Parts: sequence; structure tokens; C-alpha cells
Amino acid sequence: MQADHIFTNARLATMDPALPGLGAVEHGVVAERAGRIIYAGPVRAFDAAKTTDCGGRWITPGLIDCHTHLVFAGNRAGEFAARLKGATYEDIARAGGGIASTVQATRAASDADLHAASLVRLNALIAEGVTTVEIKSGYGLSAESELKLLRVIAALGEVAGVDISSSFLGAHSLPPEFANNRAGYLDLLCDTLIPQIATQKLADSVDGFCEGIAFLPDEITRVFTAAAAHGLRVKLHADQLSNLHGAALAASFGALSADHLEYTDDAGAAAMAAAGTVAVLLPGAFYSLRETRMPPIAALRAHGVKIAVSTDLNPGTSPLNSLLLAMNMAATQFRLTVEECLLGVTRNAAAALGRADVGTLKPGAKCHLAIWDIKDPAELVYNIGFNPLYRRIWSHA
Repeated sequence: MQADHIFTNARLATMDPALPGLGAVEHGVVAERAGRIIYAGPVRAFDAAKTTDCGGRWITPGLIDCHTHLVFAGNRAGEFAARLKGATYEDIARAGGGIASTVQATRAASDADLHAASLVRLNALIAEGVTTVEIKSGYGLSAESELKLLRVIAALGEVAGVDISSSFLGAHSLPPEFANNRAGYLDLLCDTLIPQIATQKLADSVDGFCEGIAFLPDEITRVFTAAAAHGLRVKLHADQLSNLHGAALAASFGALSADHLEYTDDAGAAAMAAAGTVAVLLPGAFYSLRETRMPPIAALRAHGVKIAVSTDLNPGTSPLNSLLLAMNMAATQFRLTVEECLLGVTRNAAAALGRADVGTLKPGAKCHLAIWDIKDPAELVYNIGFNPLYRRIWSHA
């Protein structure tokens, strides 16, 4: 077969669902043509323009961070200090901190300043072998500022050498100017911004925060109904602080994912399984908020829900710039297995974004590779504060 580039002398973790576990191939080769994988499997001969000898190293698909809020201005180190003294997430939010404080700083920032600050955070993920990143808006909460955030997200994808999936998170928090007019803000989201974003293709999906301090289920239902009417997929921050049955609500709309899930019950897990909604676990927020109630891992497993793992990179509750560390946290805090963690940042993370062209080493997939200087894939989950990336391959195809 003819290939543009082959990667030889490699051990592969293909994440191919047709193979058991991680889809391991001990003596493997990956072949690429026109930016796409044309073969990934046991050694075979190719006529290739370029050959890379991987020296027996492991190749995985490029990693996928499927839930981030990395475009923002300012920081919330002061809130971190307050939580150490006993303040809760809800206390801080109700006192005008939390999301509201980041909204104030983000609104005041220029496009250029936001782009520069966000690129630093994005590059930290890229340096760990990440080739696909989801980024949410949600720190503007006005028509002008939310559109500014979506523009910056799009611009990052043009310069950073990474696939970007953008989510419109206008239903993140009620902005101060609508403090006494919840219906008016929902009108803005549903009647103005969602139609405009869909028409201009500024986002791939619509997200929301379903919680007592944010938006209630009937309000999220209105937002998701508008999204569906304009052809946009949905995902949801669900059941993080209480059980408002957000997971089941997300599933009822065929959501790509429901994220956090600490208070999700068995019925919610069953609904997600039936809808094919991915559970995105966010151990960085669990860690930073010093939570004690874990997501219902046993129920998710029992119902066969796909599990993804992500950083939830944000300034308030998960200032985590490392997907490798997120995997270790998921294993240590939630007792996920090595296999669950690695599938959670590859194949299942791709499913959480509605992507079939990334997350596996299979013919037809983009040639997004992470080549690791390791002896066993478990090292990617086991190590803390260590980055064994040898080389990252990202194709624009």
C-alpha cells in the first residue's frame, strides 16, 4: 500500500472498540495518507514517502479534553483562599463571587488579551499530547461578550494546531443586569443568541448549568428546545451539587454528554445509557471543592454508560491545566481503572463531542497521535506531575 508517512517499531493502544481493552498491538505500525490513518495494526509493508521509527514506544490516539472553560480573564485565587477557610461554592456565588466575578473580568478584556491568556492554557494541554479540545463560552453572559468569546475560541483553533469543539454556555449563570428578569435573559438566549450562533456556525453545541444557583430544569428545557429547533446538539452540567435530575433531562434531549454527575441517581444513569449520553467525570472540580460525594460509578458501569474524563479547566473550581493529572485524579478519587481512564480521554471523550474521526487509531480517523516514552500505558495514569510525551502528531485533514 502507498502511504505518505508510516510510524514503525511501535506498540499501539488503538482504542478500537472491535478489540478488547485498549486495543493493544505489541508490534505495530501506523500508516497515514493525506492526513488520515489508512492502517493501524500488526507490522506490514508500505511504500511510504516518510518513515518514523518509534523505538518501541507506545502510540495512543491524540488525547481529547472534552470539557473546558479555558477562555476567561482574571483568576479566582482569593476564592480558593476563602474555601480553605470554610466558605462553600454556594456561599461564594451568592455573595457575588464565583462565575459573576469572572464574567466581570472577561467582559472588560479585549479579544487580543483573552486570546493571549487562553493560548497559554491551551498550549499546556497540547504539550501533554492533547489534539482535540472542547472550549465553552459562558463568561460573557451578554450578547456582545458571548459572541466575543466564541470568536476567540474559533481564533485559537486557527493558530494552535489543535482541533477545537466550541460550546455555547450562555445558560451558565444569571448576569447581574437580569437579576430580576430571568425570563428576559432566557428570551435573549433562546430568541436571539441561539438562532444567531446557529446561523453563523459559531458553536457546535449548546450547554447549560442545571443547578439551584444557576438554571432550573424547566429553564434548561427551554434552552435545549431552542437549540434543537436550530439543529444544535446539547450537553449539560448536571447534578453536581444536588439532584435536580439533570442527567435524565439531558438524556431526554439526546445530549452528547452529562457532566459532573455527583448526585445523579440510578434512574439518571439508566436514562443516559438508553440515550447514548456520555458521562463526563471532572475530578479536578471534585478535588478543588473538596467534595465527598462521588459520581455513581457503579451505576454508570452497570448500565453500560460510556465514561469520559476531562480537566474542567476553569478559574474557579478546577484550575487544572493537565489532562494527565486528571486521569490520575479519576483513578485515585473515583477508582476508575487504567482502561477506563485512557478510554475516557480518547474514544469516549470523542463520543462526548459527537466525533467519530478522532479518539481511535483506525482507518479513516484523523492522524492525531501521541507517542509516549513509556513501557506500559498504565504509566500515563500512574505518574503524578510527569509528562512522558515523546512526540505529538496533529493533522489538519
